Amino acid sequence: MEQYMNQITLIGNPGSGPVYSHSNHGRDFYTFPLEVRRLSGTVDRLPILVARELLEQTEITEGDALCVTGQIRSHNNRKPGGRRLIVSVLAESLELTELPHDNRVCLQGSLCKEPVYRRTPLGREICDVMLAVSRSYGRADYLPCILWGNHARLAASYPVGTALLLTGRLQSREYIKLTEGGSESRTTYEISVITAEVQGEEV
Repeated sequence: MEQYMNQITLIGNPGSGPVYSHSNHGRDFYTFPLEVRRLSGTVDRLPILVARELLEQTEITEGDALCVTGQIRSHNNRKPGGRRLIVSVLAESLELTELPHDNRVCLQGSLCKEPVYRRTPLGREICDVMLAVSRSYGRADYLPCILWGNHARLAASYPVGTALLLTGRLQSREYIKLTEGGSESRTTYEISVITAEVQGEEV
């Protein structure tokens, strides 16, 4: 049986109230941003997706700290303007808390694209990888991950199909996208990897 793991725990403050997102198999889903502060003081604004029945169990206000546990999900947006990978956190539990902000991710999956190794202008080593994490019913989530330093050097040599166990944090990053109509500001989401472990041989 293929091994997979997809777990995330976030503690932060809702950036705004929930708004309706979509319906799927008779269930209504809502979305809201969760603002999670890093140790550096930078704030990641992360999209939370939650079913109506779970949302009704917890009253969400912008001033309260909220603990969200669940899975990171992805899908392709094929609307006009270009195909984009949309990443969000599917909440499995919501709970008010007084604990400090937190952001912990654990993923187990396999590389589905060639790693991209590069260096920053200051010489810092970075490797971008795309991890395919299977779901229990045959689909998979494709999650962009970024590794640093020694992890980046090692990951640069991993072939497609390498099984990895990663821990880290989900972060948001703003960038400028050049389009036919000019430039526009966009936000992307990626897992900043803290630890990485090869789980088996190439599949």
